[in-house]
Amino acid sequence: MSLAGIDVIADSLIAGGMSEMILVMPDGDDGWYTNWATPRGYDECANGAARDRAAPTFCVNTPRYEDYVSRDLVRHVDSTYRTLADRRHRGIAGLSMGGYGAVMVALNHPDLFAAAASHSGVLSPMYAGPHPFAPPARYFTSIDSLEVAWGGVWPSVAPAFGSALAAWEARDPARRARRLKTTGDPIPALFMDTGTQDGLADQSRALHAELTSMDIAHVYGEWPGKHDWKYWHAHVGESMRWLAQQISP
Repeated sequence: MSLAGIDVIADSLIAGGMSEMILVMPDGDDGWYTNWATPRGYDECANGAARDRAAPTFCVNTPRYEDYVSRDLVRHVDSTYRTLADRRHRGIAGLSMGGYGAVMVALNHPDLFAAAASHSGVLSPMYAGPHPFAPPARYFTSIDSLEVAWGGVWPSVAPAFGSALAAWEARDPARRARRLKTTGDPIPALFMDTGTQDGLADQSRALHAELTSMDIAHVYGEWPGKHDWKYWHAHVGESMRWLAQQISP
């Protein structure tokens, strides 16, 4: 599993009568694009991590990455640039774990984002099978089974997503979309794609199936490719064009 991720916050603006976009690419570090269930302090991070990077490059005082992206960053961009500062003209996109972050942040903050796009996203973190995907999907129903499935990544993801099943359910895109559907709150426009040879493809397929079953409109695509930069370079244009259409004035 690749944990690489890039979030893109796109704000629409108008200059000289022509529609444009501001693209902002924040560093998500190892934050999993969520407010951590078990926060870890800076000193604990710095003292306990054997990495090939210096602690200041990935340790933070308060691991609240969803707040950072959705509140701090949006506020900074809107106060610094000539944006159209409303949800109608704001979108978010990402790849891999950043794809999860883009979709989940948008679903958690539909008042801020009108659209979200994911390339090769970790979009169904509780998905258990079958592999290859075929309905009906199965999902893990215990924290022990999740720990086994995530393997060596578990010590890194557990502090962020939590060590209780309810904490994982709260961070599940399909469950969050279902809640918005039930309450009648606005649901951001969604775009998802994945490579047909991507080891995480079944997660995108599972969310696609869940959204379809709920009659939640979205755009979904699969193209030949793996979970790598070759695939993302080849297809980032699709999501950027789609995102521009969604947030254009």
